[in-house]
Amino acid sequence: MKDVKEDGWEIIRFNGHSQSILHEEVAVEAPLTIMINGSEFATIVCSPSNHKDLVIGFLASEGVIRFKDEIKRISIDEKLGFAYVDLYKQIDPSQIDHSKRFIGSCCGKSRQFYFKSDVKTAKTVTSKLSITVDQCFHLMKELQTNSEQFIRTGGVHNAALATCDDILTIRTDIGRHNALDKIYGHIIDEKIRVADKLIVFSGRISSEVLLKISKIGVGILLSKSAPTDLGLQLADDLGITVIGFARGNKMNVYTHADRIIDVKAKI
Repeated sequence: MKDVKEDGWEIIRFNGHSQSILHEEVAVEAPLTIMINGSEFATIVCSPSNHKDLVIGFLASEGVIRFKDEIKRISIDEKLGFAYVDLYKQIDPSQIDHSKRFIGSCCGKSRQFYFKSDVKTAKTVTSKLSITVDQCFHLMKELQTNSEQFIRTGGVHNAALATCDDILTIRTDIGRHNALDKIYGHIIDEKIRVADKLIVFSGRISSEVLLKISKIGVGILLSKSAPTDLGLQLADDLGITVIGFARGNKMNVYTHADRIIDVKAKI
């Protein structure tokens, strides 16, 4: 196995039949084990950045916490890959049953119990926020322009908290769900009001992504990628405007188009 060099991973690059030796930066992934009140809760494979945001957002997504004030302390051992969380409350034994899970950077069924936690935490969104088509194009361009790690590696997802005019915060991870959890954790940690905010996203709009958006409480999800059928059904039910395939000067509005100012009453 080749060693990782300080300037990247040694690769052989072909251009037609000619080849050259280069060093290329690749996306980094590492396990992070979350300990709650001294007990192992979950191990997440993630990008080694913004660990505190990830832990807070993940615990909120899973229904363990709702507010920052429920957390007594968080300490991160980045070298060993552990996050130690002390809560003021005791965890219900049924949640501890989910300890020692392995949650990969992919999607879907690796999140073993999201249907159970979603019953408690998913909610219908009533945001009155509206946005123009030009603002959508601008925000997606801003996300892509500022996605430095994706530009360098091509191996990560990005999620951003935004107003209709500006990107406020970007979080990056190898897992699109982790990127959203980092944004969620940042919102909780900073006690940010989300009624006038939206999420700008690089990943596919799956059912689990939509459930996370409903938990965060924003009314508009803008993504450069495709939705799934179940994701759109949930968006329709939960009052979320889904915009997909936002690329260049094109985009598709799938649900709750009334939040898009330029949409005509009837097409």
